[in-house]
Amino acid sequence: MLKPRSFKRIAAFLWLGFINAFTLTAQADGNSIDKVYHPYVHTLEKELEYRAIAQNDNKNNLDDEQKHRLGFRYSPSNLYYVELYALAEDKNNENFRLNAFEVESKIQLTEQGEYWADWGLLFELVKDKNQNTWNLANSVLFEKEFSDWIMTANLALEYEWGENIKDEVEGSLALQARYRLSRFLEPAVELYSNEDTLGIGPVLTGQVRLAPMKKLHWESGVIFGLRNKTPDATLRVLLEFSF
Repeated sequence: MLKPRSFKRIAAFLWLGFINAFTLTAQADGNSIDKVYHPYVHTLEKELEYRAIAQNDNKNNLDDEQKHRLGFRYSPSNLYYVELYALAEDKNNENFRLNAFEVESKIQLTEQGEYWADWGLLFELVKDKNQNTWNLANSVLFEKEFSDWIMTANLALEYEWGENIKDEVEGSLALQARYRLSRFLEPAVELYSNEDTLGIGPVLTGQVRLAPMKKLHWESGVIFGLRNKTPDATLRVLLEFSF
């Protein structure tokens, strides 16, 4: 049974997210719906990851666009990991192409439960394959447990530069409120925001242990747009195989 105090904390967390979402309105562009990162690193873990989003909207410039990401991760210690990604896009189911590469590293700053909240840092460097443009992002990762609820926040700053674009610094926000129903199923609510994105929606997550030291983590959800520049609905899926 959920206590009234738990509902108040969830409401306060999401309300704070809306406030921060509007403060970021004039900073970043593009659809920022992707995934919410947690601040933890597991020693000597290898992982294959696939994730994708598919947009649906009544405006042609936002409709039938898909983004795919395939990555391999390795954690040499319990402090950080390194992951390499290949990124591809598909528009109107007729133009699937590899368009970028990414290097990502996460640093776990605190032990889980050591302080009142758990903290981490995420660094991402993306190189566009077809244009001479770069994107460097740094995110602060925050996670806090309240009884059976887990609240996670990602606050990011991005710097984009290259030929034929204007160099700029951008900001984005991602929030997740997740309920620990069981190890196999954890329902959540997620919120994403930047200049073009303001969306919220339900997400289901879960984990299946396949063998000792092997597990499959999955996520699937629909984020509904709350702004004209945001797609009416964005389907997001994620699969992570750890070994």
